Amino acid sequence: MNQLEKARQDIERIDAGMAKLFEERMKAAEQVAAYKKEQGLPIEDRVREEALIRKNSGLVAFEYRPYYAGFLTHLMEESKNYQRRLLEGMAVAYSGVEGAFAHLAAGRIFPSGTLIPCPDFESAYRAVEDGRCDCAVLPIENSYAGDVDSVLDLAYRGSLSVAGIYHMPLSQSLLAKPGVSIDEIREVQSHPQALSQCMPYLKSRGWKLSPTVNTAVAAKEVAGGARRDLAVIAARETAELYGLSVLAGEINENKNNTTRFAVFTRAECTVAPEDQHFLMLFTTKNAPGALGHAISIISEYGYNLRCLKSRPTGQENWAYYFYAEGEGNVGTDRGRQMIQSLEEVCKDVRLLGSFREEKLLEDRRKER
Repeated sequence: MNQLEKARQDIERIDAGMAKLFEERMKAAEQVAAYKKEQGLPIEDRVREEALIRKNSGLVAFEYRPYYAGFLTHLMEESKNYQRRLLEGMAVAYSGVEGAFAHLAAGRIFPSGTLIPCPDFESAYRAVEDGRCDCAVLPIENSYAGDVDSVLDLAYRGSLSVAGIYHMPLSQSLLAKPGVSIDEIREVQSHPQALSQCMPYLKSRGWKLSPTVNTAVAAKEVAGGARRDLAVIAARETAELYGLSVLAGEINENKNNTTRFAVFTRAECTVAPEDQHFLMLFTTKNAPGALGHAISIISEYGYNLRCLKSRPTGQENWAYYFYAEGEGNVGTDRGRQMIQSLEEVCKDVRLLGSFREEKLLEDRRKER
């Protein structure tokens, strides 16, 4: 046996061993997929993937590291592809119709999930509570319009927990039927908020403005109608859904307009070691300084309170619950002691969510 034959024999033996390890890894991926479905988590986690590649590349000799990093990248992609196939039946509820921003957000978080439209926020929330859907993607805050109070109220009165928060920039585009030029447009329709966000651009054109129930419904009407002088303001992705053309992109005045979406799931809220953000709901006792005492407890244990919002409980007049977002891991002894101290001065305390970081929902087409 010459040197080449021996090397090939060694490679076949090593490949056979790697095949068994590959099967073990894919079985572990099945468990990961099942956990992510239960917890309402997306398949892709770029931060963790990059950290693992950096860490595991250090396990091989220096000269092999670039090649091993490429091998790991491909291996992770195949693992995610397998997880996507396993999660193709994952039902994700959202409020609105196809092409609405909530639909786009749900699709970016769960690209392989089955997206289920619901007529309103409560219907989407209840679809998860009663088991018809695995999770719901609902807006909780907009940088332009403020809090989505009805969703915060559902979180307080319901039983679901939050698996993560994602923020999505809302870029508005002017859409029309294929072949229509911008000079042909005489009227523009969309949701009142979308029209308001683009008002300087629209005023400069002098078009007639018509409000509609939402951007996606308006887009569908333009696509199905016969008028060539009618355009719609909606997301660029909506043009693809309804076969429209983009006449002008990013026409909204405020380029920082962003909506934060929360993923609601039936899974009990758990705290992972890498988590650095938490959501909490609590009500204080009717006593002088009760709220101030609760806030000071959070600070005394070293947690940064990013925001605190109050809403009527709806159970009695002038009674309020508080929605809090904080930074830090509350799964530690210090965190558990903080929650226990809060329970001593509050009527009730509930950990609503815990996650590592708030993620940006980007339009992946910009990367291609």
